[in-house]
Amino acid sequence: MLVVIPALLFAVPWWVLVAGGQGWPGPVFAAATVLCAAGAVALPVLLTLGHGRRHSDAAARVGVTLLGVVWVVFTWSVLGLLAESVLAAAGVADPLRSRDVTAAVLGVVAVLLVHGVIEARRVPRVREREVRLERLGPGLDGLRVVVLADTHFGPIERSRWSARVVEVVNGLRPDVVVHAGDLADGSVAARDGQVRPLGDVRAPLGRFYIPGNHEHFSGAVQWIEYLQRLGWQPLVNTHRVVERGGDRLVLAGIDDPTGVGKEPGGGPDLPAALDGADPASPVLLLAHQPRQVVDAVSAGVDLQVSGHTHGGQIWPFHLLVRTEQPVLSGLSRHGPRTQLYTSRGTGFWGPPLRVFAPSEITVLTLRRA
Repeated sequence: MLVVIPALLFAVPWWVLVAGGQGWPGPVFAAATVLCAAGAVALPVLLTLGHGRRHSDAAARVGVTLLGVVWVVFTWSVLGLLAESVLAAAGVADPLRSRDVTAAVLGVVAVLLVHGVIEARRVPRVREREVRLERLGPGLDGLRVVVLADTHFGPIERSRWSARVVEVVNGLRPDVVVHAGDLADGSVAARDGQVRPLGDVRAPLGRFYIPGNHEHFSGAVQWIEYLQRLGWQPLVNTHRVVERGGDRLVLAGIDDPTGVGKEPGGGPDLPAALDGADPASPVLLLAHQPRQVVDAVSAGVDLQVSGHTHGGQIWPFHLLVRTEQPVLSGLSRHGPRTQLYTSRGTGFWGPPLRVFAPSEITVLTLRRA
């Protein structure tokens, strides 16, 4: 995998942009070929250094950026092959045909990379949605739940971005704030400065957190304990009760499936999470992956809140995500009672790019059906 995938990612652009009939001068052809070969070799090396045992942030920053750039170039090079076929059928000959395609691909790639960086690094737009729950009591009608997910604080420093996200969240005047997992990549010691601003989030009825799959790669226990010190309530296969106006909402959370075998007692346990909960009260479940909604339906959960998908993050990666997850983003209904809200995520993982999949800070306003 470490050989074949990088080779393919660079070979297709090399053919479409360099060797496919453009007739570039010898020095241009040689330089471009060396650049593609060097990228194919450097990519797995940088990713291994950045995400392997050494956890080199410098290597990770370069590696994931290179991965994002070559993915965009690869995608549009594939589309360039299709464009070449159309032009060839129309009678356009080389080198004009191949050079026109090269110019078009490079132009689109340049625009999308600039757009993608801006979208990834900006403070996310606020996305508001009303969710009607049949069992919601009148005292909880209008409850505002702000959702963060997939902040992925990692090797790219984002402390100021984190503080600005907190300002936006507090300005929304939430009753409850939840983080649906994938908080950070790396140790608490390495990411403390980026995560610490979350301690300033204000929510009168509570701040709740579940670990995602990425916390388990660096030790979920340390992040659970750290969020507790910041005043958040981790919900790992357990629940709390939110009460207002005499009515109650069960706010439950389950671990990510990645936790099985990684932590003592790790992995999702929905029966344990709902043990002792009032069966007449509506249930809002935090579960990192949308596919966990299957168990939520069986348990009669009213609303599941998830992240994980990033909405695909860099088009057309969403096609691969859809092979594993039932939905990419937004509100969907599953079974007779259960609704699922899937966030596109607040931050980004890996490449600092978001192409046709903008990030979000979500406000879910709960309403009586």
